[in-house]
Amino acid sequence: MFKEPIVVLLFAALSLVAAPTPGAAIYQTRCASCHDPLHPRVPPRAALQKLSRPQILRSLYFGVMANIARTLTTQEKEAVADFLGRPGGDAPPLPSAMCTSPAALTKLTGSWNGWSPTTTNTRYQSVGLSITQTQNLKLKWAFGFDGDVTAFGSPTLLDGRLYLGSAAGVVYALNAETGCIHWTFTANGPVRAAPLAVGQSLLFGDQSGWFYSINAKSGQLRWKRRVDQHEAARLTGAAVAKDGVVFVPVTSWEEGLALNPQYACCTFRGSLVALRVSDGSVVWKSYLVPPPTKLGLNSAGADRHGPSGAGIWSAPTLDPKRGLLYVTTGDNYSSPPTSSSDAIVALNLKSGQVVWTRQTTANDAYTSACGNKGPNCPIENGPDFDYGASAILVATADGRDILLAGQKSGLVYALDPARNGEILWEARVGKGGVLGGVQWGMASDGQQVYAAVSDVLRKTRASTAPDDVKTVTVDAIQGGGLTALRVIDGKKNWHVPGVPCPANKPGCSPAQSAAVTAIPGAVFSGAFDGHLRAFAAENGSVLWDFDTAQTFKTVNGVTAKGGSMDGPGPVIAGGMLFVNSGYSRFGGMPGNVLLAFSSEP
Repeated sequence: MFKEPIVVLLFAALSLVAAPTPGAAIYQTRCASCHDPLHPRVPPRAALQKLSRPQILRSLYFGVMANIARTLTTQEKEAVADFLGRPGGDAPPLPSAMCTSPAALTKLTGSWNGWSPTTTNTRYQSVGLSITQTQNLKLKWAFGFDGDVTAFGSPTLLDGRLYLGSAAGVVYALNAETGCIHWTFTANGPVRAAPLAVGQSLLFGDQSGWFYSINAKSGQLRWKRRVDQHEAARLTGAAVAKDGVVFVPVTSWEEGLALNPQYACCTFRGSLVALRVSDGSVVWKSYLVPPPTKLGLNSAGADRHGPSGAGIWSAPTLDPKRGLLYVTTGDNYSSPPTSSSDAIVALNLKSGQVVWTRQTTANDAYTSACGNKGPNCPIENGPDFDYGASAILVATADGRDILLAGQKSGLVYALDPARNGEILWEARVGKGGVLGGVQWGMASDGQQVYAAVSDVLRKTRASTAPDDVKTVTVDAIQGGGLTALRVIDGKKNWHVPGVPCPANKPGCSPAQSAAVTAIPGAVFSGAFDGHLRAFAAENGSVLWDFDTAQTFKTVNGVTAKGGSMDGPGPVIAGGMLFVNSGYSRFGGMPGNVLLAFSSEP
């Protein structure tokens, strides 16, 4: 998912490192040629050494250095951060940011637990916000993520508390009415997946492959488990739970490691892991591809392995009536391609056994090396049309169940879960591409399914200096769009194109990559231009529009601004709407703010 073809700047001193080395040596071979000379556009080593270790890591993972650092392993990034950064973590929250009482959201109507209010993943909130209230939404408070350049944590709202993670790996419990902090917990890596509350436990994963259970009231750790031993494993999709078992989707960033010609590509296998909520013990683990074998050498002389890939980027969808859960899968990373990539897969809830697979794009193997025609690009070379969005299970008025899936190809599919995923209809909503089509999620009110598309166009701008590391930007005109399809037959009821950006707004694109959220009569869609808009479900007319790409005064005293909107969409409950703003990847506008809106003063 999202393995954009990137322009890799080839500096003479940036030799590729095949194995972890001490941080000083990695810095000397990978960083010193830019940061040691006094280049006006690049911070010197002395400036970097004033940053904290977490700030260095965030720059390597999500900031301006993310593209150049993509061939570094996790251990190598951590070694560089240990060498450069100040010891210790970020500064603790200001005392004034902490809650003084455990007050709950007094007018809470409905909740939002995990990726969607229900385990069918419709992202439809049936209560708590009307069209009239939508048109009167006003910013109530803003919360800043200190030192971050990306705000991608997906919130959960229960009993007046808002739980969400951050790029720094800090998980927050906030008072939903005021934004004050009840407690914080620091994970091993960035936390983007929505936490899931089960009883008194809060369950979530991080982007280093660890899964956690903490006490929802106190933030104290109960247990943690690394659910996959592959170095590149990451957890981006929210978990779902049933009958004391939590189901955890596993994907990876191994495609980025493939940029290194000496990397032995590729060995990661996507999987779904079932853990006991009580203690984290494994009930079952189901892989989506067979074990890889050595297939020879690539053109640079490194080992070549396959099959691999088929990661699960999004939350599973539960179907208790059939005893199944559904996952959508990513592409393969290496040859040979498998039938389980770019697919909707049904697994048995009790055993994890694959019951059926419906592949919608065959022979799709791709890595980031394909952008430069590198040695670790498989012969298939894409088209990189994997799934990043969860499947949606809806019941029609005539009593049928339909499974909906939106793909990066720009196509939306309707499947029959009673007939092993037989395709009922398909409809095109976008052009599709490596960063195209449906990316993070659709929404459905049962009558229509709402699909926003990215179709962002990335381009290389002319570099103004040899040390200019940010040469990738986005097109201000092309991309975006929101389409409403009839669930019953896929007929297009309406389509609203993306809104072109002002020419003088860097990092602005009409792309609508973020997940959408629906309420009765309206659907919300965030865009790369920083705007969050509400559209009428009847005809797509704009009901409300708020530009998040601005500086905000925050309740926790952190300097914060909004930027591009990508990843999770709005969370709605209790007459309030919560959304993150800021996404620095793929040429977008950075930001570090969580915004809370209400129609009441």
